Amino acid sequence: MSFSSIARRQKSGRALLRPALAGLAFVLSAAVAAPAAAQSLGVQLGVASEYIGKGAGKSAGDPSVNGTVEVSQGAFYGSVFASTAKLSQGSDAEIIAALGWRPKAAGFAFDLSVMNRDLPGTRAGVDANYWEYQADASRKLGPVATRLRVNYSPDGFAATREAWWVELQGAVAVGPRTRLSAAIGDRSADGGADYAAWNLGLKHGLAEGLAVDLRWYDTDRHDLGASYDGRLVGALTFSF
Repeated sequence: MSFSSIARRQKSGRALLRPALAGLAFVLSAAVAAPAAAQSLGVQLGVASEYIGKGAGKSAGDPSVNGTVEVSQGAFYGSVFASTAKLSQGSDAEIIAALGWRPKAAGFAFDLSVMNRDLPGTRAGVDANYWEYQADASRKLGPVATRLRVNYSPDGFAATREAWWVELQGAVAVGPRTRLSAAIGDRSADGGADYAAWNLGLKHGLAEGLAVDLRWYDTDRHDLGASYDGRLVGALTFSF
């Protein structure tokens, strides 16, 4: 392997680490600054047969690994999520740093967050860092746990400008450690892909902090490419 090839790989690795380390530094500094009695630190590691985002494939059919670190202080939290990816613009990872608030009111549980999404490895000249604003409203209706999510970006990835993602999810317990859930979502974007997406699957707890999820994902726009085709995805997560 030539020296220039090695240098390019090292540069790409540093580009991936910079936003991840910056976000992680923020989360850990929050953990140090917060009173120990009131703070909470959570970590989740995962592996999946494919990385899925907003109903579409984001790792070109390849397996992905991911991790999340979250620090919470009462109803407020900061988190960093990172996953391997493989997108058409050359991106080889996705990193999401978020600040959020989880209040409760009128029987609803809310999750309001501001997120910075970064896609390291994207080729030069492509806008690969952008902001998203997200609001979740959750409520239990009889045996069904429901969640409505609205996600908005004023200026999205690459040529995408304003974009919306609206999703409704429902879940019900079908066993002591097994949950059946389904979701349907709609994406509309100025300069990007418009489509509807849905998923249906089972999540089962194998042991304390260890869970497996088997889920079918599909969209109504198979004409947009393989990332929008139906696919069965298996995922294993470990939380501590």
